[in-house]
Amino acid sequence: MLFNTKLFILVFLPLAVGGYLGLGRLGRRPALVWLLACSLVFYAWWKPVLLFLLAASILFNFFFGRMIGMFPHRRAWLVAGLVFNLGLLGFFKYTGFFASLLGAACPFGGILLPLGISFFTFQQIMYLVDAQRGDIPAPTFLDYACFIAFFPHLIAGPIVQPRHILPQFASIQPFAAWRERLTQGIEIFILGLAKKLVLADGLARFADPGFAAAALHAPLTLIEAWVALLAYALQIYFDFSGYCDMAIGLARMFGINFPINFNSPYQARNISDFWRRWNITLSGFLREYLYIPLGGNRHGEARRIFNLMLTMLLARIMQDCWRA
Repeated sequence: MLFNTKLFILVFLPLAVGGYLGLGRLGRRPALVWLLACSLVFYAWWKPVLLFLLAASILFNFFFGRMIGMFPHRRAWLVAGLVFNLGLLGFFKYTGFFASLLGAACPFGGILLPLGISFFTFQQIMYLVDAQRGDIPAPTFLDYACFIAFFPHLIAGPIVQPRHILPQFASIQPFAAWRERLTQGIEIFILGLAKKLVLADGLARFADPGFAAAALHAPLTLIEAWVALLAYALQIYFDFSGYCDMAIGLARMFGINFPINFNSPYQARNISDFWRRWNITLSGFLREYLYIPLGGNRHGEARRIFNLMLTMLLARIMQDCWRA
């Protein structure tokens, strides 16, 4: 179920928000139970069987997090959680690939790649790391399940750090200031929807013919090539940032504040400034969970370059996972 479909906008979203606010009159817990149920329905809409995978992932990671909280100085539970999550992702993503390299048929037949597995896997890895660091208190199962399965970011992000979002679920008041946040959320959602449907899809009409011609090795004039290139550059920005705006707006309707993910990147002064403005949440994840733990720039220039190269390599692997 996509955010820009009639089914989502006219049926799913009104039911989700209406039930959340209605049950919010009874208290925080009934509203969160409704939100979790809606999120699970949202995820199961494409392939209901995949709901078991999401549920199992949430249950196992909640268990690992509790064990880490009980034994904070034992890294074995963190390692076990990392092995579980990366193994799960690797099985669905790369089993067929490695089987084909070996010239063998996939031993499990055609493996269906679950929607959003990369996002909810890395979200839970961040949770385990934060738990090991002692950055977050142990959440209740309902808060944790809502955080992972929360439909605005479940399928395609943006990346939200557990220590920023879990406390919001723990202290949320579903019916408080609902008119204000609903108004703000709808405005942001409509802005993102317009970016997607009007700007991104409109620009695709100029970009697609040029790239289709290039794929067929057909000649392009200089103007045609530049039009296709510039249209595509703007298309991917409005498409990606539009989706993120829709996710931010949806979260705001439920009283959750997501961080911004784009800050006018094409107004950047240089390439470094560009990457600070483009996909901000991914940059923050790479910095705090990969680059700094590897040592950052604290051990000399050679080590800094090595850490940068390894971080970018891991970022490339992550982006390859997220394309699915």
